[in-house]
Parts: sequence; C-alpha cells; structure tokens
Amino acid sequence: MSHDIDGTLRVEPTSRIRSIDIVRGAVMVLMALDHVRVFSGVPAGGPTPALFFTRWVTNFCAPAFFFLAGTGAYLYAQRIGDRRAVSRWLLIRGLWLVLLELTFLRFAWTFNFDYAHYMLAGVIWSLGWCMVLMSAIVYLPLRGIAGLGVGIIVLHNALFPLVARAIPQVWEETGPWYWKVLYFGGVIQPLGPEPDGISIIVLYSLIPWIGVMAAGYAFGSVMRMQDTARRNRINLTLGAACVAAFFVLRLTDIYGDPRPWHTATVNAPAVLKFLNTSKYPASLSFLLMTLGPVFLLLPVLERARGWLADALVVFGRVPLFFYLLHIPLIHLVAMIVSSIRHDNGTGWLRGNHPVAIGPPPEGYMWSLPLLYAITALVVVLLYFPCRWFATLRARRPDSWLRYF
Repeated sequence: MSHDIDGTLRVEPTSRIRSIDIVRGAVMVLMALDHVRVFSGVPAGGPTPALFFTRWVTNFCAPAFFFLAGTGAYLYAQRIGDRRAVSRWLLIRGLWLVLLELTFLRFAWTFNFDYAHYMLAGVIWSLGWCMVLMSAIVYLPLRGIAGLGVGIIVLHNALFPLVARAIPQVWEETGPWYWKVLYFGGVIQPLGPEPDGISIIVLYSLIPWIGVMAAGYAFGSVMRMQDTARRNRINLTLGAACVAAFFVLRLTDIYGDPRPWHTATVNAPAVLKFLNTSKYPASLSFLLMTLGPVFLLLPVLERARGWLADALVVFGRVPLFFYLLHIPLIHLVAMIVSSIRHDNGTGWLRGNHPVAIGPPPEGYMWSLPLLYAITALVVVLLYFPCRWFATLRARRPDSWLRYF
C-alpha cells in the first residue's frame, strides 16, 4: 500500500526489507553496549578517545530507532491497507509502550520498588507518545507528513532560545511541566503531596523525536520503490546531503546546536569537541551526524550476507522484545560480575538507574575490555530467545504479538 496524490491508500505486495532489519539489529547491539556501560560505572564519554567513542557510537541508536519505527509503521500500513486500522494500531501500541516504561522497565532499570519517588520517562516513553501522535498524523497526505517531519527536524533549534528566554524557569523543577515533556526534558516534581510526590525525569522529550518518526514514516515510500537503482540513489543522496550539512553547520557554528564546539571549555582534542553534539534534546547537528550514515549504509546492507548479518536480522525483527529482555539481563549480569569482583557494588546497582544515581563506589568502574566482553555475552544470550520470538511472531502476524 502507498499513498496517492489525493492521500488515498493503494495496496501493493510487501515483504520484510533486510537492510532495515540489519540496521535495527545493529542499533540494538549498540544500545546494549550503552546500557552495559550504565551499570559498569564507566562515564558517558570522556576526554580520551576510547571513553568518548564508547559512548559516541551509541548515539546512532535513538535516531535510527525513532526513524525506522516510523518506516516500520509505513510498511505495516502497506500490508493492512486500512488507514483507520493503522491509526488504531499506533495508538494502542504507543500507550502500551508508555505503560511498559513506567512499570516493567522502571523496575528492570532499578531492581527496586520505590515508584513513589522515581519514575523515568525514557526512550520507550517518548517512542510511545510519538506513536500516539502519529496515530493522528497518518491521516495527512504523505507529502504533508514528510514536510512536517523534516520541518520539525530542521527548525526546532530556533525554538530552543526563544522559549528559554521567555520562560527562564523552564530549567527549574518548578518550571512548566509541559515544556519539559515537549522539548526541554528535566525533572517534573512533584506529582503528589509535598514532600513525597513522584519525581518524573523526562530524558527524551517529544520534540524533535516526533519529527524524526514522521520523516521515517514518509521515508518508507522510498524503501518500497521497486527500482533498486533509484532507491539506492535516493539513499546515497540523502546520506551525502546530511553528512555535508553536518560538517557545514558544525564548522561554522551558525545554527543547528546550542553547544558550539569552538567555545567548549572541556579538556579534550578538537575532533572530540567537534563530534560532541547535543542529544537532550537532539539537535539538528546531532540528527544529521547520526541519520546521514544510516542512509549511506542501507544500499550496502541490501547485499549483506553471512552469519553476522543473519544474527542482526533476528534482532532487527523483534526490537521491542530485545529491549524488554536486555535491561533486566544486563542488570542481573552486572550484579553477578560485581559479586565476583568483591567490590561491594551491588547496593549501588539497586539505585535509580540510569539517571538518578550517585557516583559508583570507589574502585567499582569496569575496564573497557570487561565492558565490551559483557556486552558480547549479553548479545549472545539474547540471540536465542529473540530467534524464537521472531519465528513465533512470523507465524502469527495478526495476533496480539503485533504490539511487540
């Protein structure tokens, strides 16, 4: 199914696109690396290349995650050929994701039940609410969805200083909650009687991520083109344009990121400061830097074969299932490693991860080789349940499993 000029839906034969599944699978592996890092005590970046790139490479996760979630929604719409059903699916799945974030995933991150004082509005929260918004946006013509998505991505950085000047208290806990949810993120406190109300930490705001998802939805029409040469040409053009725009904007510092690298005071090599773009909220430079290479890789990955590509396809077919399993598994493995190393770090591992915790105990921090080894172990352990679930869902595509 594709959209005609008048916005109607046209049904066409469809099948899974291997390159998209490989990218999604790679994203899940990188996400596992970042979340192992959370429990390892290794800082989120640092002045040395090894520390910096351990974190930097995981920056590709959220943009690809949101963008390809939009693309997946378009491909699902092609399969069922009913705009109302697509809207209903997005609405229910979005609310389901929000519920999972605030219940199961909150416990998986913390291994404690202190729900009264700490709630995290993380990537799954934002993904869910963006799907809820997309349930209305899908009624627009495809060109309108594309324009909306690209417009938000390109223009949202102009909003940042305007709102910050108009509402200076937006950075404070007492600032308007809706601006934190929509754009700035931060702590919303409290949601109950003082002093014991629930603190909600908004890590991923809705802007610009709804723009990324909407753009990804429109991009689905490119990936359904039967002319392989044309599809690859569009991907390469988009990728090259994004990368070129990133370098121009970042070199000039005239627009695209609220954190100019020329004036950064951190003690680090210039190239690290150049690549250290703003993620919360995701700046235009951040999105160009991370989405550009994705476009460039898609034509290459269409021809990818071998055991590694096949394994990534498995993860890419069930990204939510992978996500739901990998947080508690990583947390449990971290506690086992901590117990073996006798560094008395298990108490810290029952804190309010990943953002409302203190520094790790002295001597707790893992070495980078241990961090990467545990990531590899976790990925291998997750392969088998993910392969089982991918097979199960393929056999029952129209069951409740479609919400996973």
